[in-house]
Amino acid sequence: MEKQLHRVGKRKNAIARVYLRPRAGDTGEIRVNGRSFEDYFPRPTARMLIMQPLELTQTVGRFDILINVAGGGISGQAGSVRHGISRALLEVDPAFRAVLKKAGFITRDSREVERKKYGMSGARRRYQYSKR
Repeated sequence: MEKQLHRVGKRKNAIARVYLRPRAGDTGEIRVNGRSFEDYFPRPTARMLIMQPLELTQTVGRFDILINVAGGGISGQAGSVRHGISRALLEVDPAFRAVLKKAGFITRDSREVERKKYGMSGARRRYQYSKR
C-alpha cells in the first residue's frame, strides 16, 4: 500500500472519516480532529473500542491513521471510528474479512435513539397516572 485509503464509519449520529496512510515514523500515530488520540478520547473504554480492529488484525503501529469525526457523543464517535478503521483494513487486506466479520466490526450498528412521543415524558415513559 503506497497511497492513503479513505473509508467512512457510522454509529448513532456520529460519522467518522478515516484515512489510513503507510507509517511515516517509527510507530504509527493516530490523530483525531487534529489532536492526539489519547487527548481526544480520555476514557480508556473508548480508546479500547477504537484499538480493537487493529489488535485483532495485528496491525497496531503499521499505519498512520488520521480521523475526522463529527456528530453524536464520545461513545458514538468511538464506535464510528472503529467501524471506519475496520472498513479501511478490509481494503488493505481482504483476508482480514473473516476475523473482523466474526467480531462484528464490519456491520454498522444501526441502533438509534427512539423519538419522544407526545403525552409522554420520554420515548416510552408515561407521566404518572392519578386516579383522584
